[in-house]
Amino acid sequence: MPTTIAPRIRTLVLLFLAVTGALIAGTGQASAHAALTGSDPAQGTVVDKAPTQVSLTFSEQVSTGADAVRVLDPKGKRVNTGEPSAVGGTTYSVPLHSGLPDGTYTVTYQVVSADSHPVAGAYTFSIGAPSATSVSASTREAGDGAVGGLYGFGRYMSYAGFIVMVGGAAFVLACWPAGTGVRALQRLVISGWLALTSATLFLLLLRGSYTGSGELGDVFDLELLGQVLQTKTGAALVSRLLLLAAAALFIAVLFGAYDKREGEEKRDLTFGLAVGGTVVAAGLAASWAMAEHASTGLQPGIAMPVDIVHLVAVATWLGGLCALLVALYRGDTPVGLPAVRRFSQVAFGSVVALVVTGVYQSWRQLGSWSAFTETRYGQLLLIKIGLVALLVGIAWISRRWTNRLGETAGGKPARTETTGAEATGAETAGAETTGAAEAEAVVAAGGRKSPTAGKASGSGPGSRSGAGSESGSGSRSGAGSESGSGSKSGSISGSGDAKRAAQLARQRAAVDATRQKRVRDADPQRLGLRRSVLAEAGVAVVLLAVTTALTSTEPGRTEQDAKAATAASSASASEGTSGAVTLDMSFDTGGTDGKGVVSVDIDPARTGANEMHVYVTRPNGRAFDIPEVKVAFTLEAQKIGPLPVTPDHITTGHWSANGVQIPMAGEWQIAVTVRTSDIDQVTVSKNAQIG
Repeated sequence: MPTTIAPRIRTLVLLFLAVTGALIAGTGQASAHAALTGSDPAQGTVVDKAPTQVSLTFSEQVSTGADAVRVLDPKGKRVNTGEPSAVGGTTYSVPLHSGLPDGTYTVTYQVVSADSHPVAGAYTFSIGAPSATSVSASTREAGDGAVGGLYGFGRYMSYAGFIVMVGGAAFVLACWPAGTGVRALQRLVISGWLALTSATLFLLLLRGSYTGSGELGDVFDLELLGQVLQTKTGAALVSRLLLLAAAALFIAVLFGAYDKREGEEKRDLTFGLAVGGTVVAAGLAASWAMAEHASTGLQPGIAMPVDIVHLVAVATWLGGLCALLVALYRGDTPVGLPAVRRFSQVAFGSVVALVVTGVYQSWRQLGSWSAFTETRYGQLLLIKIGLVALLVGIAWISRRWTNRLGETAGGKPARTETTGAEATGAETAGAETTGAAEAEAVVAAGGRKSPTAGKASGSGPGSRSGAGSESGSGSRSGAGSESGSGSKSGSISGSGDAKRAAQLARQRAAVDATRQKRVRDADPQRLGLRRSVLAEAGVAVVLLAVTTALTSTEPGRTEQDAKAATAASSASASEGTSGAVTLDMSFDTGGTDGKGVVSVDIDPARTGANEMHVYVTRPNGRAFDIPEVKVAFTLEAQKIGPLPVTPDHITTGHWSANGVQIPMAGEWQIAVTVRTSDIDQVTVSKNAQIG
C-alpha cells in the first residue's frame, strides 16, 4: 500500500533546508566575484618615502562609496583625505595626508563587484620601517554572518518562487486540458507568486546591510534603502516587483477564464496568454541577468539573452515537474495520458535549451578545463551536471511509465480485484447515497416526508411507508394553536434534516474520494509514474540549491586570473630591491579574448634616461600578441604630463623603448593603453616612485 503524501512532503522540506543550509554555510568568502589583483604600495612592502595615495586594482570594475577604502596609521587613525576614485581600467585610488610618519599602515576596503556581490579585505604596508600597530588587518568576510545567511535564503526562495510560478502556469497553459479541475494547480502557481514577491521585498530590505555593515539593525534603515535603490541591483529588484504586478494579472486571467474557453475563443485566448506569459517570464528572468554574472565579463551582450533563455527553460522544466507532481497527488481530477505526454514534449525542449545555453555559460565562466577541478565554481558545476544527468535518467524512467500508462488507456486495462474492504466501502457509499437522497427529498418538501420520498427510500417489505399518513395527520390539525405547533415542529424537523443531509453529503464525498484513490492506487502504471515524478522533484530541490550556490560563487575564469595576477604582483614585489620598478596590471578590453596582464619594467627608475620594457601575457602566462601598446607618464603633484611613449615591438608580447626621460623625482602615474583589436582597447594604470 503506498505511503501518504504528508511524510513525503516533510522529507522534501527537510532535504531542502539541509542542502540550502549546507551550501549557504559553505559559500563563505567565495561569494566575492571581484578580487584584488594588485596594490600600490604593494602588500607587505616597505617604501622609503610616504606615498601621496594608495591605489587598488581589482579583477573587474567595482562600485565604491565614501568608506569603501580606508587607510589607518599604527594607532588606528584614518589618514586618507577623500573618497576613492577610478584612475583607469579597474584601478581605484584614495589620496593621503602629506608627510606621513614612518610606521606600518593598514588598508581596508569594502566594495561591490560588477555582478552585485560584496568584496572586502585588508593588507598592510610600511613607511621607512615596520612598526607595531593596534589595527587588525583581518576584516569580516563579505556577505557572512546572519545577514549573509538570510540573504542567501532569500535568493533561494526567489529562484524557487520563479520556477514554481512560471513552470506551473506553463504546465496549465500547454499541458492541462481545459474544463477539468485546476484548483490545486491554481494554488501552486499563486504560492509561487507569493514566494517570489516576498523574497524580492526581503532582498531589497537586506541589500544595504548585506553589502555594508552586515548588521541586522540596518535592515530597516531608510537612508540605506534609498542608496540601494540607486544601484543596479536595487533597480533590478524594483523592476522585478513591477513585473510581478503584471504576473498577478496574468494569473488572474489564466485561471479566471480557464473553464470558459471553447472553440475559436479558446485558441485565441490560449495564444494571447502564451505570448503575454512568455514576455512576463522573460522580463522576470532579465531582472537576474542584468544584475549578476551575465552582465559583466566576456560578451555581456550575448550572455544576458542566453541567461534569460536558460532561466526560463529551467522554470518550464522544473516548475512543470512540480505542477505534475501536485496534479498526480492532489489534483481534483486524475491526470490523463495526453497531459503527461504533452509535458514530456515540453520538458524535452526545455532540456535541449538548457544544454545549449549551459555549455556556453560554462565556457564563459570557466575558460579552461583545469578550472573544473581547481576552482570552487568548477567543482559546483560538476555537481550540477551530475544532478542534471540524474534528473534526465529518472525522467527517462517516468517516460517508460507514461508509455505503459498509454497502453493501459489504449485498451489493456490493468486487472484489479475488489477487496473486501473496497466492497464494504462501496456498500456503505450506496447506503449513504440513499440516505442523502431521502434527506434531500425531505428538505424539498419543506420538512415533511412525502409518499414519493418514502418510496424512494424504501428498501423492501421492511421499509417504513407511513410518511404519507404522518403528513396527513399533521394537515388534519383543527385548532390554530395545533396548526402553529405543527408548523414549528415542521421547521425544526426541516432544519435538522438539512444538517443531516449536508453531513451525509460530506460523508458521501469522502467515501467517493477514498474509493477513487483506492482504484487509482491499484493501477501499477500510475503508481509507478507518481513515484518516479516524486523522485524527480527531490533531485530538483537539490539541483536548485546547487544552482543558487553557483550564482554566489566567483567564476572559475575570474578566480584563476586573480591568482595569476596576484602571483605576478608578489614576484615583482620580491624583486623590487634591485633598483628597477616592475608594475603588473590586469586588463580586459571587453572583446573576444580581451583579458590579460601587462607588465612594465623601468630601469633604473630614476630621473633622466631609463630603459623600459613592456610585456603582455595571457592570464595563463603565455605571450599575448596584440596590435598596439602605448605608455604615458604623469606626475600629478607637479602637473607634469602626460608624457607619451610609444615602445617598439620586439617580439610576440614584448615591446621596448630606450632613453625614456623622467624629468624629476616623484610619484609618477604610469598608464598603459592596450589594444587587442580594431575597436577593443582599454587603459590601465599604476603609480610608482621614480627617482
